[in-house]
Amino acid sequence: MNDTKAVFQLLPALLVASGIAAGGWFIGEGLLKARSADRYVTVKGLAEREVKADLVIWPLRYAVTADDLATLQRLSDESEKKVRAFLEQRFTGDDVSVSAPQIQDRNAQGMSDRSGNLQRYVAEVVVTLRSNKIDEVRKANELLGELVKQGVALVQNYESRTQYSYTGLDQVKPAMIAEATKDARQAAEQFAKDSGSEVGSIRNAQQGYFSIEDRDAFSPEYKQVRVVTTVQFFLED
Repeated sequence: MNDTKAVFQLLPALLVASGIAAGGWFIGEGLLKARSADRYVTVKGLAEREVKADLVIWPLRYAVTADDLATLQRLSDESEKKVRAFLEQRFTGDDVSVSAPQIQDRNAQGMSDRSGNLQRYVAEVVVTLRSNKIDEVRKANELLGELVKQGVALVQNYESRTQYSYTGLDQVKPAMIAEATKDARQAAEQFAKDSGSEVGSIRNAQQGYFSIEDRDAFSPEYKQVRVVTTVQFFLED
């Protein structure tokens, strides 16, 4: 009887001790997992790709001068017809648009010419071609002398530069993101190797912005697409 009573008296103490031991194990396991969760490396991955532009905007700006507005309009219309004919030999007419003329009154601006050869009005008009025929545009650009021979006074300035664009970014995005992530993992693996660890799963990932720039100043029809991703990988023993 005394032995049974002693066992019942010890039972609460044993339960408390077992609870403390179990609690200690769970706490230890939790701390271990917490430490493992804190072990990660942050790396960057790069992906680059050279692509060819698939859209070109080619503005052709010309100027005409006259002493009266009626003559100015007539000369502008004649030059426009010549520019259109030049473009429509090679491209679709629907791809061509014409801006409203920008007219300057030299007299109103106080400009004078003692020789009397400076005409009062000058108008500039932009005929713009929008096309995906990149190579054809570059070939046509080499033949602009034909317009000059016909009396078209072409004006070259920064606003009239040819613009090349790449619009197929959505098609290359998935593959480039995969390449950047692979590059980041390779960097993480090198870090893990140096620290005696192994690379685990991805903890967090941030996709950087895609940039599209000219490959160089002399061939703007070729673009360099670039993306940098930031990835965190867990490290495991």
